[in-house]
Amino acid sequence: MTPRGRALIGPALLFCPADRGERYAKALAAADSVIIDLEDAVAPSDRASARVQLIAAAAAGGELDPARVIVRINPVGTLDHELDLVAVRQTPYRTVMLAKTEGAAQLEALGAEGFSVLALCETVAGVARADEIAAHPAVVAMMWGAEDLAASMGGKGSRHEPTGGRASGAYRDFARYARSRVLIEAKAAGKLAIDSVFLNIPDTEGLQQEASDASMSGFDATACIHPSQAAVIRAAYAATPEEEAWAERVLAEAAHQPGVFQFEGKMVDEPVLRQARKMLGG
Repeated sequence: MTPRGRALIGPALLFCPADRGERYAKALAAADSVIIDLEDAVAPSDRASARVQLIAAAAAGGELDPARVIVRINPVGTLDHELDLVAVRQTPYRTVMLAKTEGAAQLEALGAEGFSVLALCETVAGVARADEIAAHPAVVAMMWGAEDLAASMGGKGSRHEPTGGRASGAYRDFARYARSRVLIEAKAAGKLAIDSVFLNIPDTEGLQQEASDASMSGFDATACIHPSQAAVIRAAYAATPEEEAWAERVLAEAAHQPGVFQFEGKMVDEPVLRQARKMLGG
């Protein structure tokens, strides 16, 4: 649970353009939570229509569980931000993703209204101030974004060219730093950490490897841009049958051990036991 009492339901969070209201329910059915996107997924000329569709979907009720809906709103200081909030206030959705979060001061108004904020650090300023952003009481989760970050620095892309027969290249150093920084600051503040999207949709192997790394590193979820990616992410975050069996064995052994002990050739202490409990959903 998050500090404001709302949990993000993951591990697969699927973006859906807000101007495609007919897709909201399908996106939510495919993933654990849906991010209805009023920002980059919608052309500026279509944002008014997108807000109307968001309000209409909320009024219709039906298959959209508010606990599983996140609304990405435009950056603070833009007219679209204010108009987005007018629309969101007319819905039961109270978790928002703030695009291009760049400082704690931007979160004050959202917190005062009772919104839970998923802070998206995707600019130089946002990554540099990730500690103060994570510490804000309105923030329930942190996410980073690679391509907007590259653009904010005048860069041309977040990844190297693919090598060794791979379909997708590895992240450049600045992106790896941002990913680690946002993860660490989120965890230091007791908040959830969300890994960035994987843009090469056909490269399911690359997505699986990246999502597995995210899970092993301590991320709580991964965002995605296509319904087919949700199942890959879920599988990457789930413990394998072998891992679950090991976790059950080591926890059973720990019940008879007063402290550090050896088990199946490995040293086991409390951090290892915490990992085992997590594998079993604890």
